[in-house]
Amino acid sequence: MSAAAFPRLSARRRRTDRAARGLLALGTVVALVPLVLVLYYLIKRGAGALSWHFFTTDPTGSFLGDPGGIKSAILGTVLMVALASAIAIPIGIGVALYLVEYGKDNRFAATVRYFIDVMTGVPSIVFGLFVYITLVIGDIVTPGYAGWKGSVALALLMLPVVTRSAEVVLVLVPDSLREAALALGAPRWRVILRVVLPTALPGLITGSLLAIARAAGETAPLLFTAAIVFGTSFDLNERMNSMPIQIFNDVGQAQDRLVERAWGTALTLVVMILLLTLAARLIARRSRLT
Repeated sequence: MSAAAFPRLSARRRRTDRAARGLLALGTVVALVPLVLVLYYLIKRGAGALSWHFFTTDPTGSFLGDPGGIKSAILGTVLMVALASAIAIPIGIGVALYLVEYGKDNRFAATVRYFIDVMTGVPSIVFGLFVYITLVIGDIVTPGYAGWKGSVALALLMLPVVTRSAEVVLVLVPDSLREAALALGAPRWRVILRVVLPTALPGLITGSLLAIARAAGETAPLLFTAAIVFGTSFDLNERMNSMPIQIFNDVGQAQDRLVERAWGTALTLVVMILLLTLAARLIARRSRLT
């Protein structure tokens, strides 16, 4: 093609382009400043609290002596989030499979999608209050605080995230794969198990990890359901400590050692969530390359 086919941009368009790029760069910097400041203060205030003793001892509840570490909080968070994941991920993926495979032109499926979207916007404290009313002080099961009730609250929080992310991933599976398997005589359930789920597996794992990362940092649902204890407990029928609750309990104390422990706990929690997010990114990138 000749040069005349690509006329030079006018000076006004070049100025507009530079101004737009500058505004986008400025907006990016403005968005990054709070993130950088949060990470800076977390590292500055919390790095000094990190030690072997910090990770291997329980909080003592002492205001004068050694305040202890956060072992019970770490283990409690891992146990409750693990149980919440075991509840929310299979149900969420199952609901997404129904919506994609059986509910494309179904009024009931449209209603389910609507309520899932509503649940996505519900504040986490509402889920905590719901579980508190029904399970903690209600007569449905044994009343009282318990770790598994905190897991139920976290599972309710994770469920819409898992469902929506799984639905998006399952929609991306080419229909030609389903049609080819059905043409070979495979029943619908076998097509889902052998074709659809393996194809969408990396995306399903990514969405599940992001939901886990969100649930791990929630405080409000656990305030009303799992309460707080100092010692390590592996019994989900009893009260159980967690990292968000440990931060909430320590940050308002008058002793500098307890406030430092809160910063160290926050830094540890952020690192855990960062690792989960990085794992989700790596899985998503690998799935795109393959």
